[in-house]
Amino acid sequence: MKKNIAKVPKKEKKIEFALGPKNYRMIAIGFGIIIIGFILMAGGKTSDPKVFDPAIFSFRRITLAPVIILFGFIFEIWAIMKKFDSDTEEKEQ
Repeated sequence: MKKNIAKVPKKEKKIEFALGPKNYRMIAIGFGIIIIGFILMAGGKTSDPKVFDPAIFSFRRITLAPVIILFGFIFEIWAIMKKFDSDTEEKEQ
């Protein structure tokens, strides 16, 4: 006696990432902001180690760069946590 076994087509499994493409773009932008902050913090080196150069205490290095870096990290957290509308629409289709 033969059993009639119907072949069920296998569904293709799509690889789904935890975050959508917009999230990854925002994470890249946040990373760029952090890099800009570190670039702004660089410099202030003196050519003679026996001479004090007050340029290391400039507004750009002491205040502006750390604020930009902090903003970059906050932006990164937002980019990870944000749920974009177009990402949910792409997954439903």
